[in-house]
Amino acid sequence: MALHLSVNLNKVALLRNSRGAKNPSPVLAGIACLDAGASGLTLHWREDSRHARRDDVRELRALCLSRGVEMNLEGDDREELLTLAEELGVDQFTLVPVRPGEITSDHGWDLPRENARVAKVTSRMKARGIRTSIFMDADTGSMRAAKDVGADRVELYTEPYAAAFPTEKRAMELGRLKSAAEAAAACGLGVNAGHDLDLHNLPTIAREIPQIVEVSIGHALIADALYLGLAETVRRYVTACAGGDVVAPRTHE
Repeated sequence: MALHLSVNLNKVALLRNSRGAKNPSPVLAGIACLDAGASGLTLHWREDSRHARRDDVRELRALCLSRGVEMNLEGDDREELLTLAEELGVDQFTLVPVRPGEITSDHGWDLPRENARVAKVTSRMKARGIRTSIFMDADTGSMRAAKDVGADRVELYTEPYAAAFPTEKRAMELGRLKSAAEAAAACGLGVNAGHDLDLHNLPTIAREIPQIVEVSIGHALIADALYLGLAETVRRYVTACAGGDVVAPRTHE
């Protein structure tokens, strides 16, 4: 079974914000992604609203409802975000730890040290019928702790794997991901994955780690769309999610 592709539209919102108007539109980009075969859409609404904004979350939720696809809302445990998730009844809330000043998410939750903080959110979302996923490093020993705090899924942080992919450390990092995914599944957790996945490294995950059911991809996909066009890019990522090798655009490393 192919991985479900949820397209993160934050970078579309970031480009829009750079001019202070309404173009490009995350909603129109979302429609194009769904028309090209994406399974769902993701937004990460940060406190500074540097890319996605509150209204974007509302509009993307309405689009997903109209198209019968899932919306994944990502973010930390601040009250305004949790309240919005509950109000909109998003399909999945992915709880992500935030470090002040970070450019992008770069670490998972530290469990069991942060159990109480995470469990407060998972229980609250569960009461509203919202599936919860928590962002976790690919640490086999932490998967039981993720289950114990009430998560439905984990999203495995894949940046170390992506960074190692062109090096001799690829097999080691792939093995770490595979072991963590197997441990999570053995605990009864669903498994998502995300961060720096692209057309080069995604097919290997799709073929080698069947426990992973969903990937959330934003930066690389939107970057590739600058060269290939958005619809064609999504089609290639859908193929990669099925384990097929695809041609990636040449980029300057």
